Amino acid sequence: MKESPGKVLIIVENLPLPFDRRVWMESNTLKKNGYEVAIICPKGKGYEDDYEELNGIHIYRHNLPPEVSSAKGYLREYSHALWHEFRLARLIRKNHGFDVIHACNPPDLIFIVASWFKLFHGTKFIFDQHDLNPELYESKFNKKGFFHSALKVAEKLTFKLADTVISTNESYKEIAEIRGKKNPDDVIVVRSGPDLRFFNKVEENNSYRNNKKYLVGYLGVMGEFDGVDHLVKAAHYLIKEKGRTDIQFCFVGGGPMLESLKELSENLEIEGNVEFTGRVSDEELIERLSSCDVCANPDPLNPLNDKSTMNKILEYMALERPIVQYDLLEGKRSAGEASLYAEPNDIEDLANKIEVLLEDEELREKMGAIGRKRMEEEFEWKYQEKKLLKAYRHCLNK
Repeated sequence: MKESPGKVLIIVENLPLPFDRRVWMESNTLKKNGYEVAIICPKGKGYEDDYEELNGIHIYRHNLPPEVSSAKGYLREYSHALWHEFRLARLIRKNHGFDVIHACNPPDLIFIVASWFKLFHGTKFIFDQHDLNPELYESKFNKKGFFHSALKVAEKLTFKLADTVISTNESYKEIAEIRGKKNPDDVIVVRSGPDLRFFNKVEENNSYRNNKKYLVGYLGVMGEFDGVDHLVKAAHYLIKEKGRTDIQFCFVGGGPMLESLKELSENLEIEGNVEFTGRVSDEELIERLSSCDVCANPDPLNPLNDKSTMNKILEYMALERPIVQYDLLEGKRSAGEASLYAEPNDIEDLANKIEVLLEDEELREKMGAIGRKRMEEEFEWKYQEKKLLKAYRHCLNK
């Protein structure tokens, strides 16, 4: 039997597995290439088991307190998570062993768990930077102050401990090298492009249109800084101000703002043209987005969003959907001519760009084809797999 190149423990705190598609693709790539993989993650709707084995990957889940957007709420959540991560890491070390801890932020506190095993057992540490936490805090609360400084300290310590850093785009790589003072050779870009063997357009299902002519879709987390309220208000502008009652809007995903967004749509009296699905299966997600005429990314301009690559953009492109989004640095680098770009944070311009696309079927088809081609030639997961495996070889051979 061929010897395993290594044993891996992946820790992710903000989403359950296999729901987190990036981490699940990483896990399966590692497993397929001979690594032994275990995961620690929180429980979530549909993922309530303490333990299960999928595709030969061991998944250990733990409870977290309800999401509360306050300092006290975050302190409670992070302390619970760290306790369970350390407890389960010890259990996994006993049951399976691991040579590498692969930490996926947010938050940048998993280094506390990793430092114990690195110090006493010589475990390697890979930091998979999904978010810029200082920018996330600044964007969310529109201020800096004590907690912003604390997040920069946590980020600095995470970078310092990491043997290898995985960045999701060039902006993140630059931050790892400049702010994190990492050697460029220790930072490898691994994007979040979907696996086109499984993520492909299917035949549209007209029932999602709710008897409307057009369908506009959104996919993603619904948090305070994700701008989903911008899209709800853009829907209101189109439906009430411009009389476009022929448009249905579909919001796929969950998050702490889901209920308030539903309430906003009711207050704006557009609930007849808006559907919030919550989290759905991958099969339903693909069918819903494949049925959309236009897909939207309403992330507003802020220090985090401008430098971040949103998974939804690449997933829209994989499904050949034309996109409307604000003009942000990394969003534009990803989508190119597969998207129209509204003036940042201008809700009426966002709405108008959606209407432009709805009225031009030929342009929609052209943009959808451009997006799919970019995925096939540059961004899809098969290109990222090689970079992920390179990051692991680099880490283990240091």
